[in-house]
Amino acid sequence: AGARNLAQTAALLDRIVEQSRQRGRKSICFVTGVPGAGKTLVGLDVATRHLDADSETYSVFLSGNGPLVAVLREALARDRVERAASQGGKVRKGDARQEVEAFIQNVHHFRDEYLRDDRAPPEHVVLFDEAQRAWNRQQTSAFMRQKKGRSGFAQSEPEFLVSCLDRHADWAVVVCLVGSGQEIHTGEGGIDEWFDAVLGSFPAWDVHLSTRLADAEYRGGEALQRIRARPGCFEHDDLHLATSMRSFRAETLSRFVREVLDLEADAARRTLDGFASRYPIALTRDLGAARCWLRERARGSERYGVVVSSQAERLKPLALDVRVKTDPVKWFLDGKEDTRSSYYLEDVATEFQVQGLELDWACVVWDGDLRLDGQRWAHHRFRGTRWTRIAQPDRRRYLENAYRVLLTRARQGMVLVVPEGDPEDPTRDRRFYDPTYDYLQSLGLQCI
Repeated sequence: AGARNLAQTAALLDRIVEQSRQRGRKSICFVTGVPGAGKTLVGLDVATRHLDADSETYSVFLSGNGPLVAVLREALARDRVERAASQGGKVRKGDARQEVEAFIQNVHHFRDEYLRDDRAPPEHVVLFDEAQRAWNRQQTSAFMRQKKGRSGFAQSEPEFLVSCLDRHADWAVVVCLVGSGQEIHTGEGGIDEWFDAVLGSFPAWDVHLSTRLADAEYRGGEALQRIRARPGCFEHDDLHLATSMRSFRAETLSRFVREVLDLEADAARRTLDGFASRYPIALTRDLGAARCWLRERARGSERYGVVVSSQAERLKPLALDVRVKTDPVKWFLDGKEDTRSSYYLEDVATEFQVQGLELDWACVVWDGDLRLDGQRWAHHRFRGTRWTRIAQPDRRRYLENAYRVLLTRARQGMVLVVPEGDPEDPTRDRRFYDPTYDYLQSLGLQCI
């Protein structure tokens, strides 16, 4: 079902591109999907079919997710070299990298290029991965002022990016790949930023919406209602990827994670009952036991690793240090003999390194940054020598979304570690950990 759904979505996007070209129209499309549904795959699929720089439908795939861009480029370049070798040919790694870098770019490089150059880009088709993470006007303006020395920049990132494609005199297509509930950084505006940009500055553009954009997790607000009401707006079921490719055994994982984070314990129990036999989730307080659990379950080249929140600063006594910079390329792609690879279970990756990427098996270590306090979550960050409460609603949401990203990374199953804490260490008081462990245990997770 997953592959069929992907093919239908890619075919619809191809039709919209072709119709826009033939009719001289400019179109923006919004593709939604559950975590792991294959949104990135659809984007790459469309981009790789339009690689010829001389073709009218030349495309580029853009992502603001640096680790994703680095890992995708390296994986595709290695694959290109290996495939050539298996067919008796030879492709130099440097050439393969150059080829891949042309069509997978960091959105910030693209943006900087067209800040300097006011011509239309060579590409008529641009695909934006994780479009909901684009910056709002405030964040873009601050960045331009502080980092680029340009004061008075008054556009959000979506508005500027669409304006680059709008420079084409004839036609253009922008495809936004929209994840749910995964804004994890300051200034990430959510999908409304794109709607506001189109409504305010690009009235002549056609809009193609997934029928699922109104679902709560996409956080489309009243701008969505206004865009649906305007002429030239079309809705398509096939712009939603419902089936999770990532977890062929557990399409319900994203629902379970949402229920866990929304503290809907009864619903989470029912969901877990329905898929625990196909997608094991274990719970422990012992990191050593978790490492053994991963190694016992992984078969052959199945990849496993330890993931933690970027705010998890009190896991250092367990030798897990978020402040040590992990290289995502080595972590995700190198073999079991490399100490820097995820297989070694030493270096940890945070939500920023794993978003948009995946493992077969994951160990999620839960620190005191997100802890249960009575009937609600308490959100903390570690400053100096103690935990301090996070007051701003946006930052609280980013922290919950960090755990949402971590808990949806594994294709086959995961183990959650909630440390014991230490009565001698006030920054690791058992009260920061026990209620979270008790809550997760009450859901029926398998304790090891």
